Amino acid sequence: MNIARHFAAGLLASLLATPCLAQQTVKIGLLVPLTGPFASTGKQLTAGTQLYMQQNGDTVAGKKIELIIKDDTGNADVTKRLAQELVVNDKVAVLAGFGLTPGALATAPIATEAKIPEVVMMAATSIITERSPYIVRTSFSVPQTTVPLAVWAAANGIKTVVTVVSDYAPGIDVETAFKQRFEAAGGKVLDSLRVPLSSNDFAPALQRVADAKPDAIMGFVPAGVGPIFIRQFVERGLDKSGIKFIAEGSLTEDDIVNQIGDAALGIITSQHYSAAHNSPENKSFVAAFKKANSGMRPNLMAVQSYDGMHLIYEALKKTNGSTDGDALVAAMKGMSWISPRGPITIDPATREVIQNIYIRKVERVDGELYNVEFVTIPDFKDPSKVVK
Repeated sequence: MNIARHFAAGLLASLLATPCLAQQTVKIGLLVPLTGPFASTGKQLTAGTQLYMQQNGDTVAGKKIELIIKDDTGNADVTKRLAQELVVNDKVAVLAGFGLTPGALATAPIATEAKIPEVVMMAATSIITERSPYIVRTSFSVPQTTVPLAVWAAANGIKTVVTVVSDYAPGIDVETAFKQRFEAAGGKVLDSLRVPLSSNDFAPALQRVADAKPDAIMGFVPAGVGPIFIRQFVERGLDKSGIKFIAEGSLTEDDIVNQIGDAALGIITSQHYSAAHNSPENKSFVAAFKKANSGMRPNLMAVQSYDGMHLIYEALKKTNGSTDGDALVAAMKGMSWISPRGPITIDPATREVIQNIYIRKVERVDGELYNVEFVTIPDFKDPSKVVK
């Protein structure tokens, strides 16, 4: 009887201990495109999260952090399916990543139903954070980076513009935000041209730009086709025609600007991060990132995922390791820190990042091309939500 009683007591203790042991691990599901046309996005996002964990360890508030990386191929249906599996099967406490807007939007109802944070580290369409109270963004919104460019252009002798954007949600966001603010500041958008997302042929649009003879072209295309767009602009001689080239910063991303070559020199862009950002935090970040990734230069995606992991770690510290979704989101709201990009705060009202936006010019520095910042718009909120 004593042996049976001891066995039963030991079994009961083991069963009771098992959930407690399981709760000592906090699982984070990272959904990123690692194959397909947006693989470079996934590579940067993954590298940023992994660097943060290398530097800060895998234990927070007494909990072990487990990062589960899933390749969503950039397909929203795949993103949604994988998010469901991560919640139901893997019991993740946080969903993170989201290289593209459709995947972030498709996951929003899952985050709401499961009551777990969805930390958006890249997707930038302005409506994303409005789709779930559990979405917190560590990247940016398109109007946040585009409106300052419109203001700068109008104040610096650019009176007429033709916009050329890829025909999908972020491109339309850029077109709309730029036109509204540029024309409110006294400028005139002569034409708004949209190029199919699947097309690498910008010749028809560039011919219309040449015919319109604006002071500047304002462009936005996904980073992967940016070099093609810029080269076609130069090949058609528009750079010699006196038409300036201004763009939302994705066009000259840090990891591709060297590939573009001299055609990129002089392009003016607006964005919240440059690998050339002159701060101790960024110099340390860039050096560590290059060392960990065979010399690859970090771009904004890397810093956004790095900051996303910081947000998750610090929220867990505030909750003393509790993974209750409402508690974690509450802990994230209002959080401030010094990022490699500069000072940032999670707006408690919108769950967006309040951050510096920089006007930059592509220049050659020590034999390489960089986006060199020359104007800072400090502590800039997402303008699409300021009035709401």
